[in-house]
Amino acid sequence: MIRRREFITLLGGAAVAWPFAVQAQQGPAIVIGYLDSTSPGSRESIVASLRQGLREIGYVEGRNLRIEYRWAENHNDRLSALATDLVNRRVSVIVASAIRATLAAKAATSEIPIVFATANDPVRFGLVASLNRPGGNITGISWLSAALGEKRLAVLHDFTPTANIFGVIVNPNNANAQDNVKNAQEAAHILGARTVVANAATEDDFDAAISILARQGVHAALVLNDPLFFDRRTSLVSLMARYKIPAIYALREMVDAGGLMSYGASITDAHRQAGAYAGRILKGEKPADLPVMQSAKFELVLNLKTAKTLGIIVPPKLLFTADEVLE
Repeated sequence: MIRRREFITLLGGAAVAWPFAVQAQQGPAIVIGYLDSTSPGSRESIVASLRQGLREIGYVEGRNLRIEYRWAENHNDRLSALATDLVNRRVSVIVASAIRATLAAKAATSEIPIVFATANDPVRFGLVASLNRPGGNITGISWLSAALGEKRLAVLHDFTPTANIFGVIVNPNNANAQDNVKNAQEAAHILGARTVVANAATEDDFDAAISILARQGVHAALVLNDPLFFDRRTSLVSLMARYKIPAIYALREMVDAGGLMSYGASITDAHRQAGAYAGRILKGEKPADLPVMQSAKFELVLNLKTAKTLGIIVPPKLLFTADEVLE
């Protein structure tokens, strides 16, 4: 596992030879890269899922595969150098988590295959020509979280039916920030509610952002999907609890950390699929021939302990429709 203090040393290291015929590689000589904008401590389940997907295709880390991990620690300006380092090390495939890591990998190489796992639209961001025919050296998994904003607000409204002021917490540095906020505002308007938007670009901004929502008298909040929020989820959900604001999140890991509820696709399953795609490429398939996979399963997860702490009675309708209830 690679950390920041090792980064300078790694950049100075010698690159290993890379046979261009990926499928001809055998044994532990196979090396792939994993590029992530966050930190390793919050991504254990994601990395485990990536390894599972690789294992399903016959590649086991430490046995016939090595993974070079690169973590930007929530400093997106480091992604370019980290991606270039992986290219210089001649890895056979780069798996990139989230849009900014994928864009950095794309800028670093047009030859090494790239497999992404992102909540963004890969066509809109120029990663692939189309979902069915990616073209080039990039393919991957997309779960299009932004498109679920209306559904999340509808669930939040079911949870707090008298609410007419919704808070929206967004990282302004997110590539989809403006579109996501606009979608949330339109969804709130349909429900006859207004929104209060609060920005949080770093963990230090969390308290100030949530206090803005509290001062504006919001009844409930939508926390938009972002790698920073996922990485610092324990801090974020703790502050939401302190201010006693019911919130819905995009990913179930936020609920595992104490969040009230989530609705969205499984980020761990997306990375399992990304691992499987990386394995298929190692066996000789080309990224251009592997269509972008889209998550088809979405889950509603509730945390009854958090609801009790907030003094909220969960509507029977949501208890019945929830895919999982944490007690």
